[in-house]
Amino acid sequence: MLALAWLAGVACTSPTETARLPATPLIEVWTRGLPAFGVFVPSEQPRRDADGNRLPPHYTLDGAERLGRDPLLDYLFLNLEGAYDASAVDTLVAGLARVSAEERPTLLVRIPPIEREGEQAARARVHDALTRGADGIVLPHIRSPEEARVAVRFFEEAEADVWSPANPNGRIIAMLMIEDPGALEAAEAIAETPGYSVLSCGIGSLTGALGDDRDAGETAAEVILGHATRVGMPSMMTANRSNMARRIEQGYLGLLLQMGDDTAETIQLGRAAAGR
Repeated sequence: MLALAWLAGVACTSPTETARLPATPLIEVWTRGLPAFGVFVPSEQPRRDADGNRLPPHYTLDGAERLGRDPLLDYLFLNLEGAYDASAVDTLVAGLARVSAEERPTLLVRIPPIEREGEQAARARVHDALTRGADGIVLPHIRSPEEARVAVRFFEEAEADVWSPANPNGRIIAMLMIEDPGALEAAEAIAETPGYSVLSCGIGSLTGALGDDRDAGETAAEVILGHATRVGMPSMMTANRSNMARRIEQGYLGLLLQMGDDTAETIQLGRAAAGR
């Protein structure tokens, strides 16, 4: 596959070039052409109170540190798509700072989509999260090639050193997500946008938009994976115990799990299947 070939090629650099590679674990794994494993950062309080009212997510320094010391995790996915929370980014960054840079997982922060509150708000959030110490930003619901170019400009304006085929020594992850039928139709052109790092499918949202048709959602996800692979980009996908081996066989280089009782075992199974 082109993505694996390019990533493996990066791994075969000279000693001098290797010394310049970024230290973030996620990028280091990908430069070796191997799948990486991560989790959604879990809230440290129940989803609902005793009366059934929904509670906001809650994160702590100790909780972030515990995740940071988990040797099975290459990255953490902080989902702030519903509501951007700068204090959550601060908490995760500070907790992970208790762990050595070589050991702690890469922190990706998903912000609300551009369409919800406009370009100015999204631009400010990209800049803010990077300034606070996030290692990468995830932009959901990219709807068109034009919007993909707008998203890439956010990183350029923030002077972020984005990791990509054109910049293999970059340090920041810029991830674009396709989650809407219209964007699926434009996936080829979105994939060819220069300046980002990862192209992925938001399979839950896209499946829902396709009439809750799971087969259609899986087919669409493979289309997006195919375009990512064609242009030499990794693609990330949610995974669980039942589909982990298949996700790896399909060629996903980022496997994203929900935290649960079997998470460690599932990741160990995935690492074995991936030859790690």
